[in-house]
Amino acid sequence: MVLDLLVIGTAVTLGPLHNSAFILLLSTRHGVRQGAAFLLSWLANLIVVIACVLLLTGGQPPAPHTVPSTAVIAAKLALGLALVVYGAHRHRRPPRPHGPPRWTSRIDNASPAAAAGLAWMLQPWALVAAGAATAVDANLSTAAAWLTLAGYCLLATASLIVMQLYMLRAPAVANARLNALRSGLAQRQEQLLVTLSLLVGLWLTARSIFELTA
Repeated sequence: MVLDLLVIGTAVTLGPLHNSAFILLLSTRHGVRQGAAFLLSWLANLIVVIACVLLLTGGQPPAPHTVPSTAVIAAKLALGLALVVYGAHRHRRPPRPHGPPRWTSRIDNASPAAAAGLAWMLQPWALVAAGAATAVDANLSTAAAWLTLAGYCLLATASLIVMQLYMLRAPAVANARLNALRSGLAQRQEQLLVTLSLLVGLWLTARSIFELTA
C-alpha cells in the first residue's frame, strides 16, 4: 500500500493542470486568499474520499482472496488500463491549438468559493479513485496506516503547499518565478499528462495483475 500511494500521490502533485491554475490564482489581486481556498478545498477533497472508503471498510482491509478484495484489485486494474489508454490516446492524437480556458478571463474577480470549486473541478479523479482503492488495504488499528494515509494526502497537495508558502514569504520574487513555471508547464502540458498517465497506468496494471495471480 505504501509504495502504491507514493506513486499515486507523486503523480497527483505533479499534474500540470491544477498547478497552472493555482499559479494563475496566486498572481491575482487577492491571490493568497484565493490560493488558500483552492489548497484547502483540494486537500479536503482527498481527505473526504479517503474517509468515505474507511467508513465503508470499517478501517479493516478485506481478507485476501475474497470477493471484496478481488473486486478492489479488479477496480485498480480497470483504472490502470484506463490511464494507459488515455495516455496513449493523447500521445497519438495530433496537437490541437487552443486558447486558455474561458474561466481564466474571470479569475481576477473570482471569490474564494469559486477558487474552491475550481480545485474540485481540476482534481485528477482517476488518480484519486486509484488512491481510494489502495486505501482499502489500510488497517486503522496501526499507527503506520494513519501516517501513510496522512502522508499520501499531504504528498498529493505538496506542490500547492510549497507555492502558497513561497508566495507568502517572498511575493514579488515568487510571482515572477511561478509565472515562468506556469509558462513552462503550458508548453509541456501534453507531454506531462501523457507521461504521468502512462507511468501510473502501467504501474497499477502490473501491480493488479500480480496481485490477482499471486
